Amino acid sequence: MNIYVGNLALEMTEDELRREFIVFGLVTSVNIMNDKYIGSGQSRGYGFVEMVSKAEGEAAVSRLQGKILNGRAIDVVAALPLSDNGHAGSVHGSRDSRFDGKRRQRRTIS
Repeated sequence: MNIYVGNLALEMTEDELRREFIVFGLVTSVNIMNDKYIGSGQSRGYGFVEMVSKAEGEAAVSRLQGKILNGRAIDVVAALPLSDNGHAGSVHGSRDSRFDGKRRQRRTIS
């Protein structure tokens, strides 16, 4: 189960976050998102925790939602899966079906 964790303190480390979730079961990965691509490397204040068991993940979500870590109440919810086209909840995923990727054609007047 993939879990979104938001409102993290900028000082939070992946090891600290892992320790909070490991109480509920086996954690396969912890990733705190950062700005490494623009050079600062600073935390973006959210991350993802992946747990093997859905039941353990749901227990972690219900028990950790709103918990105060490093002075901040964290948001913990089940992460949304990526859609078939690779865009989770993006504008591209909900594009107006009227266009269906077809090019508009000029009408000829007779």
